[in-house]
Amino acid sequence: MRPEFANIDLHLVKVLHTVISERSVSRAALRLGSTQPLVSAQLRRLRTLTGDALLVRGGTGMVPTDTAQALLAPAEHLLQEADRLFGRGAAGARFDPKRATHVVRVAASDYLDPLFLPGIVHRLQREAPLLQIEIDPLSADFDYRRKLATGEVDLVIGNWLQPPGELHLGRLTSDEVVCLVAADHPAVTNPRQWNEARYLDSDHVAPTALHAGGRGIIDEHLALQGKQRRITVRSAHFSLVPTMVAQSRLVLTTGRQFCLRHLGRLPVRIVRCPVSFPALAYYQLWHERTHASAGARWVREQVREVARGLAADAAGRPGGKAGA
Repeated sequence: MRPEFANIDLHLVKVLHTVISERSVSRAALRLGSTQPLVSAQLRRLRTLTGDALLVRGGTGMVPTDTAQALLAPAEHLLQEADRLFGRGAAGARFDPKRATHVVRVAASDYLDPLFLPGIVHRLQREAPLLQIEIDPLSADFDYRRKLATGEVDLVIGNWLQPPGELHLGRLTSDEVVCLVAADHPAVTNPRQWNEARYLDSDHVAPTALHAGGRGIIDEHLALQGKQRRITVRSAHFSLVPTMVAQSRLVLTTGRQFCLRHLGRLPVRIVRCPVSFPALAYYQLWHERTHASAGARWVREQVREVARGLAADAAGRPGGKAGA
């Protein structure tokens, strides 16, 4: 590289392209938001670097030289590549889902609405048919924070009482905490006796904690109130829990939206929870490394839209509102 090229900045290339295109220093200054004396000084520098006059008088105005005409296309190409590297293209604002072929890796718990993950897959395949989708389960041995940081996972979906502070989060939806029980459970047959004491003393089923010795959101909140329920079954296969409930006296405490999908399919009922819980908040989490990526941002937008649609659908279903 010639030594004088080391100090050429991108703006000088833009000046070159604008002056040649406009064939006028004054019009170029106007387009660049600059002044005529400054653009004239930059043109003099460009003439020194190229060894050519670039613009010369011709007829009633200025005309580009043959060298200037030859430089126009390379200058335009360089500016376009710079825009891809540092401008809108850097964050992928020109992301085209129809042409995207990369792999989207999502980790999610299965205690979400059973239609949520299928809904995400359906939407992504419809809008970005060339994308590849990988879905991993959130389990006790799945270190999602490390996997987000290393790029092994792009997005994590679940609910937390306090989401990790080092990650970006987007709230997807919130859901009322209710109990799912068998159709002939005492909470259904004798609702007046379904109180806090009976609730805590019942046999409960709960998902396996995401880390050894950990507690889920329900038990964390009970502990903050100085209360404890009796968990007799823990299952890493949360999608199977409603069937366990239907065939036992177990009580499942979770979001109404999850429970609604099993009404009519199984002999189960939704009953109020005698203990007051805040609404379950569901989030999608992502790492700083994908925060500015337009491809990743587009995926997050699709996830949010699926969550909104399912929440609206659940609210319109029988039993979808509080009081069931």
